[in-house]
Amino acid sequence: MKTNVVLCLSLCVYLIGALDESESIPEENNILILTKNNFRRALKQHDRLLVHFYAPLSSQSLGTILEFRKAASALKDADSDVRMGEVNVNQEKQLAASLNVTSVPSLRLYLSGDKHNPVYCPVLKSSSSILTWLKRSDGPSADIISNLTQLETFMDEDELVVLGLFKDLEADIVKVFYEVAIDIADLPFGVTGSREIFSQYDISTDTVLLIRKHKPDEQFEMEKSTKKEYVVEFIRQHEMKLVTEYNGMTASRILNSVVQNHLLLFLNKAEEGFKDTYHTFETTAEEFRGKVLFVMVDVNETRNGRIMEYFRVRVEEAPVVRMVNLSNNVQYQLASDQFDKHSLSEFCLNYLEGKAKPKLQSEPIPDNWDKQPVKELVGMNFEKVAFNYDKNVIVLFYAPWSRESRDLFPLWEELAQHFSDDEDIVVAKIDVTANDINVHLGEKYPSIKFFPALYAERVVPYSGKWKLKAIVKFMEKEVKNAKRDRAEEEELRNQYINHHKAAEKEEL
Repeated sequence: MKTNVVLCLSLCVYLIGALDESESIPEENNILILTKNNFRRALKQHDRLLVHFYAPLSSQSLGTILEFRKAASALKDADSDVRMGEVNVNQEKQLAASLNVTSVPSLRLYLSGDKHNPVYCPVLKSSSSILTWLKRSDGPSADIISNLTQLETFMDEDELVVLGLFKDLEADIVKVFYEVAIDIADLPFGVTGSREIFSQYDISTDTVLLIRKHKPDEQFEMEKSTKKEYVVEFIRQHEMKLVTEYNGMTASRILNSVVQNHLLLFLNKAEEGFKDTYHTFETTAEEFRGKVLFVMVDVNETRNGRIMEYFRVRVEEAPVVRMVNLSNNVQYQLASDQFDKHSLSEFCLNYLEGKAKPKLQSEPIPDNWDKQPVKELVGMNFEKVAFNYDKNVIVLFYAPWSRESRDLFPLWEELAQHFSDDEDIVVAKIDVTANDINVHLGEKYPSIKFFPALYAERVVPYSGKWKLKAIVKFMEKEVKNAKRDRAEEEELRNQYINHHKAAEKEEL
């Protein structure tokens, strides 16, 4: 009897497992929605599974989500055996942890159900590069170029192509080149052992050659000990021109550059003096190649409106020079209207040495900003108003696109009216998407903070209900605290002054 029970239980477990294995996995936009419960099943069902690990609201993930979907659609149309899946790491934290996913976005290719040894894919920002990476992973990853005629056709593929010249195409160093070609899927790669091509470029050693618009640009000599990482770094550092003009074709390559420090020149190409300014910019770029990427943005090009809006540059302000680090998006501005090589070089050096000060953005101070019940603050007048030691100031930090922010505007008008007879209280608001301030908000918009009338710069966050009565009660309490603390400050200040006066008398 006991044996029969065990057999029945075993059979039930087997049947449940079988049902689980055959159960379909939900998908959206031709992409499998992977979870902790179905990930193992997906590996068993698909020999080649490319998985995108992402965070939905991450700015880094947003671009790859759309391109990943395009690639999935293309693979389905091509009847490919590669399936694509995605893991929302915010929802599937346990799964991400078990797979050791430490950064997003991340792309991994799982083969033959092997969960522990995926092929790591570089983060590719376009659907075409994702498809190229998959194709090159199957091999060959570079076109074989046998003669000059084939080379001419190959060079027509792109403005920049990568050509590997090797005396022996079976040598181990060529395998390193093939691995590089897999990782850099957004550039055409060719390989040759042709003597006439060696002679064409006057090259006699194993070399990686960058060819730009049919002309040799940069070259890297390969040795037996050369590691893949060194070749990737060489290509990524030199794939851009000394100065790259920002446009729809170059945008993704600029953002994907291994050089994180970008110096942007906003100027009008149609204006007189453009050539001289550009020449100075280009000459300076030679000095910082590999350390700073020099980018030019034509403010007269309407399609550049979004990048100008992001950097808050107006057409009439050009020429303007900005430095930005892509790892933290902190901006720095050349504090000069001189665009000579010395000024640009000094600015770059100060930035690289950590001596440059971040730029604080500000809208112009509005006319009559202080004539209405609610005062309109901007970056340029924020500190003067908020940290006025004679005023108790409450500020609404808002984003104009936020519905929650806009819903608070009527309440803020009521609050200002409530305290309209109290000259010591200021009710203000500031658009934090258009103005930088030296105050850490710490939470999403909208945010409310109180600045008491003290000599010390104190900030008190408000976390109560967004109701008039609640905010008034909070302010009355904080104003009372401020009066007490201000009295202590005055006493300490008087003690300090009297002490120094007494010391001066003794010296006399």
